[in-house]
Amino acid sequence: MDRITLQKVDGSNFLACFSLKLGAQQEKFVSHPIRSLAQAYVYREQCTPFAVCRAGEVIGYLMVIYDYDEEAYFIWHLMIDVQHQGRGYGRAAMEAALAYIRSRPFGDPSIVRLTVSPENFAACHLYQTLHFSATGRADEDEIELERVLD
Repeated sequence: MDRITLQKVDGSNFLACFSLKLGAQQEKFVSHPIRSLAQAYVYREQCTPFAVCRAGEVIGYLMVIYDYDEEAYFIWHLMIDVQHQGRGYGRAAMEAALAYIRSRPFGDPSIVRLTVSPENFAACHLYQTLHFSATGRADEDEIELERVLD
């Protein structure tokens, strides 16, 4: 597998992020990058949107946000383009995001949270293998998962 890198979304790659596609049954699970980048603009003091890249090509998107009220990092909107799924790129992107969070770009806490639809079996499995576990909280129709970085 080619190395996966995260590149901050900027003028050189935002259009490629907008062009990412999901499978028809996946669209209910992930917000489109256009919506996500609008959120990134609103929360620009506490978040970083990333293009997920393989060999210089944008193949996915995710956003890392720091919640100052909860003193925790969140990973939002992970998506891998439908043509690149099933190759371990989602796992690699998550590992890269966790490495970024370990650098403590916004604050010192080691808590990382995310939300996922319990119907998104592939994502639930991925997050479990990355040592995320349920917090017991929910956000609309998604459950919240958490892990503490080592």
